[in-house]
Amino acid sequence: MEKRTCFTPGKPWLDTDGNRIQAHAGYMFYENGKFYWYGENKERSDTEFEVWHWGVRLYSSDDLYNWKSEGIILSPELEDEKSPIYYRAKTDRPHILYNEKTGNYVMWLKVMTADSAGFAVIAAAKSIKGPFKIIKDKYFPNGFEFGDYELVKDGDKAYCIYEKPHSELIITPLTEDYTGVEEDNYNSYFHYGHPPYVREAPATFKHGGKIYMITSGTTSKFPNPSETAVADSYMGDWKVIGDPHVNDVKRTSFDSQISCVFKHPKKKDLYIAMADRWLVDLPADMPDMCAVYDSLFDPDKEPIKVDMGKLTRKNTSIADYVWLPVEFVGDTPVIRWYDKWRWEDFG
Repeated sequence: MEKRTCFTPGKPWLDTDGNRIQAHAGYMFYENGKFYWYGENKERSDTEFEVWHWGVRLYSSDDLYNWKSEGIILSPELEDEKSPIYYRAKTDRPHILYNEKTGNYVMWLKVMTADSAGFAVIAAAKSIKGPFKIIKDKYFPNGFEFGDYELVKDGDKAYCIYEKPHSELIITPLTEDYTGVEEDNYNSYFHYGHPPYVREAPATFKHGGKIYMITSGTTSKFPNPSETAVADSYMGDWKVIGDPHVNDVKRTSFDSQISCVFKHPKKKDLYIAMADRWLVDLPADMPDMCAVYDSLFDPDKEPIKVDMGKLTRKNTSIADYVWLPVEFVGDTPVIRWYDKWRWEDFG
């Protein structure tokens, strides 16, 4: 295959074997000069609910453009329907931290059940390449249901930031071994009442002594406006400063949802937002779901009617990726659209 030399957001992205990259809702790990990208393996999810996932897949790269598959690092369960990693279970958003004290790579996953009672599953391995084995099942941090989340290290501390489903965001420190949280030690933010306004998919990064968090609204896989907040520490207080997608006229976060923002380790001031375009066949005039909701319940607005059943096949095996640079205007992060771009030209 011809080597890639740039990012092309929203276009199919193939690995070095010529297969679509399957690392959805993914995160970046950098170790010993190599980038590792991992996420949900959707290679068999051509209809959303028959095969929700096929484990967690890992890729490696030296340049962020060309990715080699390192295989499945957490395998799906194929027979036990009660397993949290059963291939039809709504298991997603893997996130890995390395714990220097234990020498373990600790992976958390979110699992949503039929009644939407979300919980965490925790696995561990001695290598980023796995295999990861479950060490804690059906864990409810702080006694709460568990939604979209992020794990983040900050010096000697690590934190879990998670959606208490359809309610608020919870921020809580992890235990020293990263296999749980400091129970009853948490703060709660973004009390927006209900979907689609409740925030999910938190993605944080540090810049200029501040911590920034970009979140998504809750509209299933349909895109919506992102929201940025800023704080002096992970525990808060958090101040909302607006949508970072400054030239997105549709207000759908460029038809995507951010899963991670990472700082390039070889650049002084380059941050890259990794996002999934879950639905690749949306119409060009697709409105954002928050606007649809507002129009239906505001008597002063003309209702926006959308036939949700005809919008998409929800074939997540062909979901694409939207990677874009996070730039700063003063202290405000902004994300602009580029049809093609190179990380060497930024930061």
